[in-house]
Amino acid sequence: MRPHGRTRGRVLAVVAAGVVAAGAAAAADFANLLPGLEQDSLSIRFDRRGAETAPGLLVVGVDDKTFSDTGLQWPFPRRIHGRAIDRLRRDGARAIVYDVQFTEPTRPREDTALADAVARARRNDVVLATAETDEHGHTNVLGGDASVRKLGAHVGASNLPPGRGGVLQRFRASEGGLATLAVVTSRLLGRPPPAGSFPDGGAWIDFRGPPGTIDTVSFSDLVAGRVPPSRVRGRVVVVGASSPTLQDVHATPTSDRPMSGPEIEANAIYTAQHGFPLRGISNALELLIVLGLGFLPALLSLAFRAVTAALLAPVIAIAYLIVAQVAFDHGRILPVATPLFALALGTVCTIVAGYLAERRRRRVVSLRNEVLEASVLERTAELRATQLEVIHRLAQATESRDEETGLHLERISRMCERLGIALGMSASEAETLRNASLLHDVGKIGVPDAVLTKAGPLSPEDWEHMRRHTNVGSSILAGSHSPVVQMAEEIARTHHERWDGSGYPAGLRGEEIPLAGRICAVCDVFDALQSERPYKQPWPVPEALAYMRRERGRYFDPTVVDAFLGIVDDFEPELLAGGERPGEPAPATPAMAQHGTATDGDG
Repeated sequence: MRPHGRTRGRVLAVVAAGVVAAGAAAAADFANLLPGLEQDSLSIRFDRRGAETAPGLLVVGVDDKTFSDTGLQWPFPRRIHGRAIDRLRRDGARAIVYDVQFTEPTRPREDTALADAVARARRNDVVLATAETDEHGHTNVLGGDASVRKLGAHVGASNLPPGRGGVLQRFRASEGGLATLAVVTSRLLGRPPPAGSFPDGGAWIDFRGPPGTIDTVSFSDLVAGRVPPSRVRGRVVVVGASSPTLQDVHATPTSDRPMSGPEIEANAIYTAQHGFPLRGISNALELLIVLGLGFLPALLSLAFRAVTAALLAPVIAIAYLIVAQVAFDHGRILPVATPLFALALGTVCTIVAGYLAERRRRRVVSLRNEVLEASVLERTAELRATQLEVIHRLAQATESRDEETGLHLERISRMCERLGIALGMSASEAETLRNASLLHDVGKIGVPDAVLTKAGPLSPEDWEHMRRHTNVGSSILAGSHSPVVQMAEEIARTHHERWDGSGYPAGLRGEEIPLAGRICAVCDVFDALQSERPYKQPWPVPEALAYMRRERGRYFDPTVVDAFLGIVDDFEPELLAGGERPGEPAPATPAMAQHGTATDGDG
């Protein structure tokens, strides 16, 4: 009967943990507590999908070149806009979407010139933009709705609902009682949006790529006749302000760079034209995913051990990220931040529940028989070893993505511990540093494989991807109450900062960089110099040490370098990637310039 009672208690504790985790994650999802992480995950998915062409669209931007070429001030005289419309009409534009608001009258001669040009282009389906309507959806564009109808033109709302953090990523069917530009244009092209295309919050814009993906020409080149008619003929042309000084540039999920308003409208028109290829999922299905991942660790711990469930959690997380990317590539947006939060919370709760249940059992056993106290101590040690094993496995899983080995992690962690003691850390602090340093590159989970495994030099864009791993790693580890994870977050964020302030991501200088980050930087670069990489041969130890001395006071903290140089002669051979002693003569190697560069450690 006793074993049955123990099993039942464990089951009840684990089930309770699953219920708590799933419920808390569902509440976080309902309260929208993780908008930033979800937005970041969406940006990553757009980035991984890459840019795609939109041959039926053209953007004409009132850019900085336009102001330089024309010498005009904004707003331009309306006859200039009339010339642009005439040019597009003559060149055979399929539709002209003018994302400039003409609600207030100007000089009669100017207004007449614009109205005449709009009337001449009536066969080209001219759509004029406005952000101002009355309660019935009426506008004052070119004198009012009756005047616009007489000219054979149409009016659409240019308002776009801001998303999380001000990011523009959706559009609605109408704003202020007036159909939006994308909807009006799609109707004119014979493809009216079907019913149900606009859920609460609006339809997702299926961006073709980052800013500049859609073919774009300068407004001044169009008016001056420098744009070949072949670039206009048969296309939907969106005209609008693209210069940052006109304040019509906005954040989108496709890039860190802002996108101009007309290009966003062009992407919305593409989305409506092609049947809204990018869609979210229902709230019910989203809740089901959150609850399922929140309860999954508890279910796994019933079939296996809680430790096994904890070790499987990162695998499940990676698998879900792959599923989310595949779904996105096929037009479905799955939530990412909240489900992964639910999985992590479920894992923690399951481990805690298992631990508490076990602790309660041990207390009962200890009261019955003090002889079993040794068993309690052994189990406690096993739990600690398990926590460290999870850290080791997570670190190894991260390193395996760019073909590194566990030996790299082991060498760095042991060198960090030895260097920490040499700098005055206690044995306990140095042990924490050893374990925390294993996760210095955990942020590589957010770096594309093509960058991590690239054999040749990295391009500026590749470096931009690579440098993000410090912030990604810091975000993954942030907010923990564990001293090891807190130190790991410091190291992940700062191990590429430089003593002279030229590092990244924050450009910290001197002792602004935490000591743990300065220690890991020295050990990481030293090991990277000795290690073979796809893009370089290993450096002999004497050359690596010579480099460390040269970078003393520039890349590295002088005190840390001096301490490192003072203990390197005592390193065991296994702490050196090449195996040779620091004092041994270096084997024959090519010139140092042929080794490539590895001064940023692993990236």
